[in-house]
Amino acid sequence: MDYKKAGVDIEAGYKAVDLMKEHIASTMRPEVLTDIGGFSGAFSMKKFMGMEEPTLVSGTDGVGTKLKLAFVLDKHDTIGIDCVAMCVNDIACAGGEPLFFLDYIACGKNEPEKIASIVRGVAEGCRQADSALIGGETAEMPGFYSVDEYDLAGFSVGIVDRKDMITGKELKAGDVLVGMASSGIHSNGYSLVRSVFSMSPATLNQTYECLESDLTLGETLLTPTKIYVKALRSIKDAGVKIKACSHITGGGFYENIPRMLKEGTHAVIDKNSFVVPPIFRMLANDGNVSEKSMFNTYNMGVGMITAVAKEDVDKAVDAIKSAGETPYILGEIKAGEKGITLC
Repeated sequence: MDYKKAGVDIEAGYKAVDLMKEHIASTMRPEVLTDIGGFSGAFSMKKFMGMEEPTLVSGTDGVGTKLKLAFVLDKHDTIGIDCVAMCVNDIACAGGEPLFFLDYIACGKNEPEKIASIVRGVAEGCRQADSALIGGETAEMPGFYSVDEYDLAGFSVGIVDRKDMITGKELKAGDVLVGMASSGIHSNGYSLVRSVFSMSPATLNQTYECLESDLTLGETLLTPTKIYVKALRSIKDAGVKIKACSHITGGGFYENIPRMLKEGTHAVIDKNSFVVPPIFRMLANDGNVSEKSMFNTYNMGVGMITAVAKEDVDKAVDAIKSAGETPYILGEIKAGEKGITLC
């Protein structure tokens, strides 16, 4: 008896690391001090010593049951983007610059090519966020995971000068809510998605007229989460102060927007101010899901929301467009009980 016969192939682990090295290398920043393969990753903070009060911000998350679609379709090269996005978007909406990222993959069987494909997606997400992939772990756990399944999670660290943190403390009535379009469902609410749609290849590999796209249902559902790091940086570089910011994840509008508000402020949003992607309409119709439940679960086409002063709206919109994203003027902040009204 040896470790391989027990279900853990050490040689496969070595091969997986070798296959992923080129993807990891493409994410490097000058501050990275270590190579892949060591016991830890090191990142120099010398560049940021000029900040008045350098402050670290961190985020960790996974992809959730969206992974089930990757298993069914045997497509693993974009799911890593979702993992990065869920972490770095949280850091960015606090005003932080994501510096580095680490991933964790736990699998039933280490198939080096599949692991490398997952990490290729992680590396792409890191490039989109200007973040270095400085380490990670692949754990082969036979008997815990099925041989064809895995879990994926990540952890990101960023930095911001404390005076530049987005806290919502300066939010006031009259400020305007400017959102950015999502790419679709992103990485939340897939337990409901899997309850509404059959997860069979026959269903997922079909195109549907109501989706108004050449993509199959599976491709639509696997569309990776938008990364908004560069767009938020573009707003800041334009000289616009983002007073408050919300990453619209699980809990949709009703849970996430109040998180950006201070007491005594109320968000009023016009439901006709943004485009709801067809996948949400299909999901609501096929699953008989109420509008309230949809807005309480999904981003509904808006993945990030900022609050800016009325006089800064045009500059914010132009900055979002210059970063390649689609802006929406959603509504405004009013005085009132902390919460949200959709009208």
